[in-house]
Amino acid sequence: MNELDSIVESAVSAFAQAATPADLENAKARYLGKSGSLTELMKGMAALGPDEKKSRGAAINLAKQAIEAALTARRQGLADAELQAQLQAQALDVSLPGRQRGTGGLHPISLTMERIEQIFASMGFDVADGPEIETDWHSFTSLNNPPNHPARSMQDTFYVDMKGDDGIHYNLRPHTSPMQVRYAHQHIKKYADAVKAGASMPEIRVIAPGRTYRVDSDATHSPMFHQCEGLWLGENVSFKDLKVVFTDFCRTFFETEDLALRFRPSFFPFTEPSAEIDIQFQSGPLAGRWLEVAGSGQVHPTVVRNMGLDPEKHIGFAFGMGPDRLTMLRYGVNDLRLYFDGDIRFLAQFR
Repeated sequence: MNELDSIVESAVSAFAQAATPADLENAKARYLGKSGSLTELMKGMAALGPDEKKSRGAAINLAKQAIEAALTARRQGLADAELQAQLQAQALDVSLPGRQRGTGGLHPISLTMERIEQIFASMGFDVADGPEIETDWHSFTSLNNPPNHPARSMQDTFYVDMKGDDGIHYNLRPHTSPMQVRYAHQHIKKYADAVKAGASMPEIRVIAPGRTYRVDSDATHSPMFHQCEGLWLGENVSFKDLKVVFTDFCRTFFETEDLALRFRPSFFPFTEPSAEIDIQFQSGPLAGRWLEVAGSGQVHPTVVRNMGLDPEKHIGFAFGMGPDRLTMLRYGVNDLRLYFDGDIRFLAQFR
């Protein structure tokens, strides 16, 4: 083996052992650099004669081409190995399902409101809707709660800094009772012609769910909360009907017959007599405790009159409950503020 063959073989071996592009460039410098083995041989050609220089130069060029070919092949090999390593590190399992946008769900209070509406709809109740910015008359006076009445302090609310053209004050409604008054007026107007013709006024049977506002804020109260009130007026609607309707609602809502109710005397300006409604579970973590869930009573004659009906002819009952509290009892929520924090970990449980 002559000297050139030895240099080529040594270069090919050095290139093969280079593990990184930097190692390969260092190996290249030993053979093709300014002080490399092949370069030194080319410098020595100056002392040769013309014929010998010609043959020697051709042999050195062949050796250089062989070394450069080996260098190019090793560069490509290292590049391919690096690409393969990246592909393995970033490998995708195409058999896995694709990433999808997470699906949302209804808020727990929305679930409760829908459930309440469905249950009362099955009993023949309509669902009323109305404005959240109300007149003082609809919020208080029409409900037997005139100006300066002490009972107004029980429903401290937010007043809006504006007046109508007639000087009427507006406030964020403290309860959904104004929707009942509005519904009654619309009901009377709807059947006015039939009544004039001698027909009887159809019963008013309606629930009024929605947002309400009061100056409250703690673990069990919020400045904005939800309420659902119910009204049933007719010519022969008694307190007994209230007990039957609300007992049936509670047992259906909580999906248990193992539930007791009691009606405890209380005071509300818009009903007389009035009663707080408590429930007691007979089993489970809340068993044995009486829990207040609603207020109720026979509609006050003044309120019936303000609805446009004759209190001597039309009687009935009303009730008001908090869907927020019902949601807490149904799902075991211990802090009302969780409803409004927007914590996905909490809300995702109800999807």
